[in-house]
Amino acid sequence: MKPPAPRPAPRSCGELFTAFTRLALHGFGGVLPVAQHELVERLGWVGRDEFLAMLSVAQVLPGPNVVNLALMIGDRFFGWRGALAAVAGMLLAPALLVLLLAALAARAREYSVVAGALRGMAIVAAGLVASTAIRLTTALRGNALGRPLAAAFGVLTLVAVGVLHWPLVGVALGLGSVAVGAAWLRVRRAPR
Repeated sequence: MKPPAPRPAPRSCGELFTAFTRLALHGFGGVLPVAQHELVERLGWVGRDEFLAMLSVAQVLPGPNVVNLALMIGDRFFGWRGALAAVAGMLLAPALLVLLLAALAARAREYSVVAGALRGMAIVAAGLVASTAIRLTTALRGNALGRPLAAAFGVLTLVAVGVLHWPLVGVALGLGSVAVGAAWLRVRRAPR
């Protein structure tokens, strides 16, 4: 059996910067689904399982998930220079765009078209996040909790935060601790 072919990798920090800038601009308002498509499917820099593992760590770290993901991927390929290039790519163009839009929004507030467009963008972003979550469930096969228990924790989190409006930090610490404990017990009890 042949060993698997090595994954493609960015050739330079400049390529990392360009890829993350393109990613940030394509996913304005909902970068995670675009990140998964670009990094896993189109560029192939990381596998689906690797992406899910990195995303799990990125969600625990302070700051935006996708920025944390960019930091980890940049560091993986070019160390601190790659991390800096990837984060700059994620933040520079959107920051400039937001500043420009803020200046324009001050003049366009009275137009109902602007308010409707922003509501529409929020709905699309929510749909993109949901579709990414559904696509990434295939990677749960190897999860220590198994699909049913992982889905149960996901539903409990959704209800706690989305319906009951409990603080996300408390829910993440509480349910996250229980989920980690359950996974640890399952791994510990698994036959070796």
